[in-house]
Amino acid sequence: MSHGSEVWCCHWKWKLHHCLCLFTTYIICMQQAVHGCYDCRTVLTDPSGVFTSPCFPSDYPNSQACKWIIRAPHGYIIQLTFIDFDIEEAPGCIYDSLTLDNGESPMNLCGITAKGLSYNSTGNEMIVSFKSDFSIQKKGFNASYVRIAVSLRNQKVIIPQVPDIDAVSVAETISVPELRQFTLCFEATKGNSDDNDDWKVFSYTDALLRELFSFGKTTKGHFLSISGTQCILKNALPRNAEFFTGTFQQLCVVWDSFSGTVGIYAKNTYHVVDCPEIYDKVIPGNGRLVLGSNSNEVSSLNGDIYNFRLWNFTMNALTLANLSCDVKGNIVDWENEFWSIPTSALKAENNLSCGSYLIPSSSIEPTSCANLGSLCQATVNATTPTPPTVTTNMPDTNRNDKPNNGGLFYRISIVVSSSNSNSVSKVHDVVAEWLNRTFQNWNYTVYVVNISIHPASIREGARQKRSIKSFSALALLVYNSTNNINLEEEDIRQKLISNNRTMEEGYQLHTVDVDPVEKCLAEENPPNYFWPDTRPTLTNFTFCHGSSVQTASRTCYLGLQNYTSYWGQPDLRNCTENAADIANQLLNLTGEGQQLTSDKVNDVVQKLKKIVNDEEIDESLGSTVVTIFSNILASSDSVLAASSSEALKTIDALALKIHFAGPSMSISTRNLALGVSSINSTSFKGGAFSVSPQNNASDFQIDFDKDQTSAIASVVLPPSLLKNLSQDEFEVISRAQFTFFNKNGLFQDAENPANLTSFVVACSIGNLTIQDLQDYVKVTIKHTKIQEDPKPTCVFWDMNKNGGSGGWNPAGCQVDADSNENETVCLCNHLTHFGVLMDLQRAVTQIDPQNTKVLTFITYIGCGISAIFSAATLLTYIAFEKLRRDYPSKILMNLSTALLFLNLIFLLDGWIASFDIDGLCIAVAALLHFFLLATFTWMGLEAVHMYIALVKVFNTYIRRYILKFCIIGWGLPALVIAIVLASANTNASRIYGKQLYGRDASGQGGDDFCWIKNEIVFYVTCAGYFGIMFLMNVAMFIVVMVQICGRNGKRTNRSLKEEILRNLRSVVSLTFLLGMTWGFAFFAWGPLTLAFLYLFSIFNSLQGLFIFVFHCAMKENVQKQWRRHLCCGRFRLADNSDWSKTATNIIKKSSDNLGKSLSSSSIGSNSTYLTSKSKSTTNTYCKRNSHTENAFLDKPSSKFAQEDGEQTSIIPVHQVIDKVKGYCNPHSDSFYKNIMSDTFSRSTKF
Repeated sequence: MSHGSEVWCCHWKWKLHHCLCLFTTYIICMQQAVHGCYDCRTVLTDPSGVFTSPCFPSDYPNSQACKWIIRAPHGYIIQLTFIDFDIEEAPGCIYDSLTLDNGESPMNLCGITAKGLSYNSTGNEMIVSFKSDFSIQKKGFNASYVRIAVSLRNQKVIIPQVPDIDAVSVAETISVPELRQFTLCFEATKGNSDDNDDWKVFSYTDALLRELFSFGKTTKGHFLSISGTQCILKNALPRNAEFFTGTFQQLCVVWDSFSGTVGIYAKNTYHVVDCPEIYDKVIPGNGRLVLGSNSNEVSSLNGDIYNFRLWNFTMNALTLANLSCDVKGNIVDWENEFWSIPTSALKAENNLSCGSYLIPSSSIEPTSCANLGSLCQATVNATTPTPPTVTTNMPDTNRNDKPNNGGLFYRISIVVSSSNSNSVSKVHDVVAEWLNRTFQNWNYTVYVVNISIHPASIREGARQKRSIKSFSALALLVYNSTNNINLEEEDIRQKLISNNRTMEEGYQLHTVDVDPVEKCLAEENPPNYFWPDTRPTLTNFTFCHGSSVQTASRTCYLGLQNYTSYWGQPDLRNCTENAADIANQLLNLTGEGQQLTSDKVNDVVQKLKKIVNDEEIDESLGSTVVTIFSNILASSDSVLAASSSEALKTIDALALKIHFAGPSMSISTRNLALGVSSINSTSFKGGAFSVSPQNNASDFQIDFDKDQTSAIASVVLPPSLLKNLSQDEFEVISRAQFTFFNKNGLFQDAENPANLTSFVVACSIGNLTIQDLQDYVKVTIKHTKIQEDPKPTCVFWDMNKNGGSGGWNPAGCQVDADSNENETVCLCNHLTHFGVLMDLQRAVTQIDPQNTKVLTFITYIGCGISAIFSAATLLTYIAFEKLRRDYPSKILMNLSTALLFLNLIFLLDGWIASFDIDGLCIAVAALLHFFLLATFTWMGLEAVHMYIALVKVFNTYIRRYILKFCIIGWGLPALVIAIVLASANTNASRIYGKQLYGRDASGQGGDDFCWIKNEIVFYVTCAGYFGIMFLMNVAMFIVVMVQICGRNGKRTNRSLKEEILRNLRSVVSLTFLLGMTWGFAFFAWGPLTLAFLYLFSIFNSLQGLFIFVFHCAMKENVQKQWRRHLCCGRFRLADNSDWSKTATNIIKKSSDNLGKSLSSSSIGSNSTYLTSKSKSTTNTYCKRNSHTENAFLDKPSSKFAQEDGEQTSIIPVHQVIDKVKGYCNPHSDSFYKNIMSDTFSRSTKF
């Protein structure tokens, strides 16, 4: 039984093993069949072709990731057409999708919507990606592509045969100057079946159609016509044979009126033809150049023309031989912007000499769709054959293999000798033939382009043979490195030496030197234009300074004498175009269908800003600029964000500068409308602007009437608008501007991203800021969507918010009762709002300019004086150690330090802001904020100290008293600043930064100031923080004054007048010490604003001075220290005057009923008792030491409690008050020293 079970188990194990193998093989094969449908990661470079999704027209497999890169040469775009398209459809194409990247913005396609549609790339490359998920397959797609030439370099022109019908001419924007010499190069073909010998290639005529310049052929031969005079080129070009054939031939014509000669460079040969009849001729400028004949009398060349270039200078044979495709004609070049060519005359070809082409090749990358079988192979077919690669050893400027980036040049210097007596020309022929024969069948593609021969001498050893003559030859060798194979100088040298014996006429090679021609070294010329190291004959291109569109060029030339390289002059023509041309280019750049990025928009705005600021703006140019801005407004908010502020300022400047005829003008576009109206300031009776949609048009219409029922936005100006202007402002007013924005992408408030539910309108009068209006400006704006429960807020765009980037501001505007769910009516009194430190309304500029100047003057003078006397107070207490022994003096020193730095930073703030360094401005604003809070804090600590000293006299013990005060006084402001900066989330510029303060009524002037920009931070950390300190100080001020002045007034021997004066001094002293004058900021509202601003500026800017006077200069102990150490003569105080004894005597004089000494039972105890003289003098007395703050007891302290348990009698409180009241006299050693020295310092432990 056991054995049978084992056999049964083995049998089923064998079967299970085979089943698993078969199942695994099936899964692998299925995966191979699925994934093996297509090589779907391919680079396509054919001029045209077709590609499909895997397994098309069958369903595409699951889990595909395919990518096709379609690439064309520069100067082409790619057009992709979906012949068939069916991909699984889903919202957002989240399952299967085809992604099309046209170079700007990728798009996802799915479903069947793309069938039959065409898509164009923005550049010379398009990327098509296809992916499928794990389920649901569809048929896929079948797509065809073709490259389309957009550059004239890739197209030839069919010469028109009928004049003035589809004429090909130089563009009207190109002006041909007056010519006294020129170089002209072009390539042309001629039909093989055309036997006509009377034709013209081109013709240049004036406004009266008189021919000034042409080239063609008659029965006499080829000719060049200059100002009506023909020069027959009989020896340079064949008379009876055709020079132009079915393939392109290059021809260069050089004319010089100063010598009366014509040079012809054709088929690598340069000929000079003398034409005395064209000597000193001039070709007038500003004519019209057409390809072909300009009249019916002479036919046009029946063929094609290509690469027509014209220069206003002559070139020699060497330059023409080395002329590359990158050398642009400085008068006319073969580029689109130089020509006006009908589409029917253009024809793209792949084998043009200066065209761009790629050798078709497919690079396949291994992916999940690797080809593992022959199942359902998709196709990638080219519909045109691959153009062949041509390699030749002849110097032909029209060669297809000649690289566009130039060849490598070598300078060959040889010396040949012979006993034959030959002329230099004969030697030239022999050497030239030998060099061409030497390099003809070499492995490298090289050719000799020029040779110069002159007699030379050989070495001394050979001079014995007088019959031997030697010649020095200098040749230029060009190597076309088409296969990227290096050619060393030694290889060339050995090649020449090995072929020495093949030289004819008995010449022998004597010496050989081969050197590469040096590059033109990198340099900057002119400033801001940098040119890198460049090989000879190559042209470098760089963007014009400040542009990412226009380019400048510079060519590295070969020298004519010794074949050395040198830089040509930079070609900056594209950088100095007139404003209209630049505006038209920008219009094309931003036109419909163009994808704009943030960088492109910023570049366009900067160019428009330069045009508006530097050029005269007429209606035509202004219309173009407005249209460009309208195109820009069609972009997304993220694209417009970076340049929105500059764009708005440029639009405002445009409205201010544009010239127009008549009473008004308006420019309307799809997204922007601009209206300007002339106004007479002396007879102004109000005005109105309105904008309404045009019938059957997407643009808007601006009207200058008040009654426009269909208006979507309007502004009504009251008659009193100009009443408060000065005479100077009256004289400069000449216009009113109105701007309407259909899109609000330029108005992005980073701090208040509110939902804008209306259009945006703007209105201004000249370059003035109108304010303090008697009557409101009425602004009516339609809502962009119906508001069921409208709660609108009227706002205006404040350019100064958010660090100059702008933001919405509701100040000065209110919603009118006539508003409804369709439109909002705003009544606005636009004021420019600024804030200066404690301006709680943040509306300082509502005052007139004269008061603004006075307040500014008071503030800066006061802060300067305050800083000086705060420093004097601080130095006094630092210099004299005896003055700073008690706690009040130490608190006063900290307060003076905070005030000193507050005033210094405030005075330096405007100067530092002028450097326009964001980080420095933020740091200064944060420091100013810190010392302002520190000043508030130390004023509050003064109040706390007085409360402890005067009210909580008993049972007071504070360990490390001053240390704790310093931690609070400096640490609490630092903590607030740290929290504010942390909340900024590494973007401190949202909190602190530069703002403009103090502009006048016209919006001019003003100073930059680094301060708090965020409204919430200002009100919480400045207004709120000070509010708490102010309330605490007011409470303490009342308590102290009640304690000082409200008790025991009749117990003194002083008169009522003396008592009032003493109380008044106490009030003034405490007022400045506790910062009560800062509270004027809370009362600067409404009609009292101006008065309290003056009080605020005067008292607070001079706070340091008042503290110095009342708490330093008027203190007797300070005066004695000054007299002892700073004075001389009869003003000097003797050194034997004991300071502590004097202070004790003053205490005795100022207290009528108080005991002669105050003591405590224990310095370390937690309670202080003030005992009368009768109870305490028998047991203890207080002795002061001039070098310490401690009191030493000669005898042990007596107990305050008697043996029967009764406590000793306490000094009456009214005696303590009377003592304090006496201290308030500024001429005594008052208030601080006595309170702390005689009372509080005995009960605290520091």
